[in-house]
Amino acid sequence: MKTAHLTKLLAPLFGLALLAGCNKADEPPKPATPTPATSYLEVIKARDKLIVGVFTDKPPFGFVDESGRYVGFDTDIGRRLAKDLLGDENKVEFVAVEPASRIPFLQSDKVDLILANMTVTPERKEAVDFTNPNLRVAVQAIVADGSAVQKLDDLADKTIIVTTGTTADIWLTKTHPDWKLLKFEKNSESLQALANGRGDAYAQDNLILFSWAKQNPGYRVLPDLLGEEAPIAPAVKKGNTELRDWVNAELAKLGEEKFLLKLYDQYVRKELSDDTKPESVIVEGGKWQG
Repeated sequence: MKTAHLTKLLAPLFGLALLAGCNKADEPPKPATPTPATSYLEVIKARDKLIVGVFTDKPPFGFVDESGRYVGFDTDIGRRLAKDLLGDENKVEFVAVEPASRIPFLQSDKVDLILANMTVTPERKEAVDFTNPNLRVAVQAIVADGSAVQKLDDLADKTIIVTTGTTADIWLTKTHPDWKLLKFEKNSESLQALANGRGDAYAQDNLILFSWAKQNPGYRVLPDLLGEEAPIAPAVKKGNTELRDWVNAELAKLGEEKFLLKLYDQYVRKELSDDTKPESVIVEGGKWQG
């Protein structure tokens, strides 16, 4: 009797507990405590490697030497950034890029940073974030010495070689859509096409043309500029302000050391005429003066 009586007393209590449990289960889960956004620099440090997109066929800025080592003006900047961030210049992974793949590689997180002669343009600024500049450049065209072409307008009925995705390609496509362009993916392919006579001229950053003309006698650079002189800068993924700001601080610090001038003396000076002023090529400390 006692047991039956006790059961009757406890039954309502069990019902209440069950009901409370059901109600609790029906309640929406409380939001988890927000986790602070992970620092991008900390991600690189945890990986213990800085991943940098560079050219492999654009001396003196990015190329591969006889031993298979990535070298050049841009490449050495990448090594120095790795040293300052990770304590070792060898803690950098270089990824070969082409002009047209630079922005997609950033957008798809294949690289942390692009150091591949990317000219700052309004269109590109919509897609990536540029740091302060490290170089200045103008786009020109090169022709064979024996060519009748004397100025840019003489190319209106000719074939102009360009490398896909370069400033020259973009400018000519926009400004002279009716001109005939012969496009290649690699700078080396474009130069080979010029040497083989497949086009009447090759339009590219003038520093590249000056360098190639010095190594390959028989060519001259036309005086006309395709557009205005513009800055060249490293680039990061759109919105990655932390890495952008860190690179800017690095460029300022390297400017105090005249680091870019040292790289200019090592890689660039011998490629240009003796009367070329370094400040007409490099932007020390990221301080652009147009």
